[in-house]
Formats: sequence, structure tokens, C-alpha cells
Amino acid sequence: MKDISLAEEGRLNVEWAENHMPVLMMIKERFEKEKPLKGVTVAGSIHVTKETAALISTLQRGGAQLAWCGCNPLTTQDNVAAFLAKYGTTGEDQPVSIYAWKGQTAEEYYWCIDRVLDVKPNVTLDDGCDLVFTAHTRRSQLLHDIVGGCEETTTGVKRLEAMVSDRALRYPIIAVNNAVTKSDFDNIYGTGQGTLDAMMRLTSVLIAGKNFVVAGYGHCGSGVARRAGGLGARVIVTEVDPIKALRAVMDGFTVMPMAEAVKVGDIFNTVTGCKDIITKDHFMDLKDGAILSNSGHFNVEVRVDQLEEIAKKKRRIRPLVDEYTLPNGRRVYLLAEGRLVNISGAEGHPPEIMDMSFANQALCVEYLAKCGRELEARVYDVPTEIDQGVAELKLQTMGMAIDRLSDEQARYLKSWKEGTQ
Repeated sequence: MKDISLAEEGRLNVEWAENHMPVLMMIKERFEKEKPLKGVTVAGSIHVTKETAALISTLQRGGAQLAWCGCNPLTTQDNVAAFLAKYGTTGEDQPVSIYAWKGQTAEEYYWCIDRVLDVKPNVTLDDGCDLVFTAHTRRSQLLHDIVGGCEETTTGVKRLEAMVSDRALRYPIIAVNNAVTKSDFDNIYGTGQGTLDAMMRLTSVLIAGKNFVVAGYGHCGSGVARRAGGLGARVIVTEVDPIKALRAVMDGFTVMPMAEAVKVGDIFNTVTGCKDIITKDHFMDLKDGAILSNSGHFNVEVRVDQLEEIAKKKRRIRPLVDEYTLPNGRRVYLLAEGRLVNISGAEGHPPEIMDMSFANQALCVEYLAKCGRELEARVYDVPTEIDQGVAELKLQTMGMAIDRLSDEQARYLKSWKEGTQ
């Protein structure tokens, strides 16, 4: 943790987040009364933001012992880390073992993960699977005590599924990312708004009228494309999946290969979950002044190492904005070192969105504390009753109500005997 004097500033930020996360606060209130996590030790590796602090507070009030680190070297909000280190939960002196600061080296980043694992967790919460990977490789002696875990993001779920295919996964993990109340909201609306927010904060450039290239049209990419289009950009999508590409066309966007897009794009955002999306094969074709950014979990989508290799000159022209002068004299601007721009360059997802994501996390930790030992070592979806329960609570907090099926309607939907009348 970088600076404990930032704790009071962090307290106010966490208070702001909690005021906009009513579902999680309802769960927090119940957890405080029931203490369903008493005796459970949780190791967390999720971006240390004001919203994550609200989740940590909820788990701590539920009785859990906690240790936490970030899941990206650039995304920690230092004032929040200071608040957690000093207070732990709003209004109580229950410090959390926190290992996180903004601007870590790769070595420091994994040192923090090791320190979190030192608590010998029963449950892991991960975002990107680096903590789970470390537990399964260098710290495998800890696996016997871990009853289960949760994974927050698409990239991490893909890694976990690969571990299952390789028969490497040793304990059950719930793919919180796959909950409908997470992926259809957090990934689309959260990533979309946060990405455009970061771009405007870091560069101050006008989005309207620009050719805005989005690499990848999954949940996150579609959210970025919609927000950019809403701000007046001409959106271009690059894809490898023909169905997703067709969906982008039907949504009103232009689709073309990256080799063509680099020649016309003004602003680029990669959000594929894959590597080598913008590489040395593309850099020299970029327009002068092109802006490059990434909202995928890992910093492998824009090949920064190759950009560094070919550039004649590099300078930091604004905070987290690096200008590279190419051999042809053109300048390109890389945001947030190619790391998660929406959290590195802004504040990440809005608290109203993280309300649902972290409600799922909290309830899944409770579920694992009760049932983890009964589950096989594979990846599970969030139980339907948790997913739908989060949606119902969110609607209630928004003042919305829905209809209910009558008994006759419920019978009709389960029957094959009624047809045309």
C-alpha cells in the first residue's frame, strides 16, 4: 500500500460507492446479522477500487477473514487501498491485509499475490485467474484447504476452462462472470462507459466525427461500440467470429479486417481477450495522431514491446499517454501502457453496475462456504436462484415491479398438449 495518509479520502470514495450499491448493502446488512462467513478465510485478487472496497466490507461484516491484492499493476485506487489498510470497513477499525498500489512492476504484482496466499485461504476471489494460477503452480501446498473460488471476468473464465481441459483445476470455481446479471450489464454497460470515460479523461479529444475502431464484438466490445457510436463516432468493428461480426453489421457498424482498419482509424480500443491484435504488422500503417488503447484484461492485445522496438522516439506527453514517433515520422499515442484503460485511466465500472456483479460475488462466497466441499473441481455457473435473486433485488431498489405467472400460465409453459385454439 502506497500512502496511509490517503485513508480519509478513500473513506469518502467508498461511502460514495456504497450509497450507489443498494443491493450489496442489503446483503451486507444480512451478513452482519447472520455471520455466514465466520471462520472462512478469503483471498481476493480483484481491482482495488471503491466498489471492491464495498464488497470487501460486505464479506468482512459477514465474518470472513480477508487478505486482498489487485489483479492488474495499474488499476489500484491508492486512496481506497489506504482506507482498507487503516479501517477495513466503513466506520470500524477492522483493517484488511491489503497488498496493492498503482504502478507496480510485474515482480511486485506477483509478490502481492503471494502475500495474499500466505493467509492460507478457504475461498479465492479472482479477476483474470492470476491468483488461481499461482495457487496451482508455486503454492500448490495450499490447495487442500481451498473449498472453492469465484472468477470475475471473461478472460479468467477462459483460463479456468483451459485448466479443466488439461485436468489441472483442483477445486471448484464459480464463473461469476457468466451470471446474466453480470455479463449482460457489467460487461456491456460498465466496460462501455468506463472505456469512453477514460479516453476522454486521458486525451480530452472529441469523440464525435472520429473513426473509432473496436477490436472484438463480444459483450464488452459491443458495449464500447455502442457508447462510442452514441458520442457521434463512426464505429468500425474487427472480428474473427462471423456471427459476432454479423451482429455488429446488424447493429449498424462497419466491419473490416484490422489490416484495413489501421489505415483509417483515429481511435482504437482492443477488447478481445486474445493476444497480438495490433502488432508490428499494423503500426506503420496507422494515421498520424492515432490513439491506441486496450480494455481487455491482459496487456497482450496491443504489442507494446514491438511498438517500443520500432519507435524512433518516445515521450510521456500527458499522464498515462505515451507518444511514439515511428520511422515514417507519424506519431501514435498509447493510453495506460496498453493495460486496462477503463480502470487505469478512469474509475472503472460505475458503482450501480458493480452492485450486481459484487452481489453475485458475495452470495457465491456464502454458497461455497456452505457447499464447496460437495462440488467437483470444475467451473460452475452461478446458481440460477442467486442470479435471478440479484435481478429482483436490483429492480426493487430501482422502484420497478414485474408480473408473476399464474398457476395456469406456469402449467401451460410446461405442457405440450395445448396449441392453436
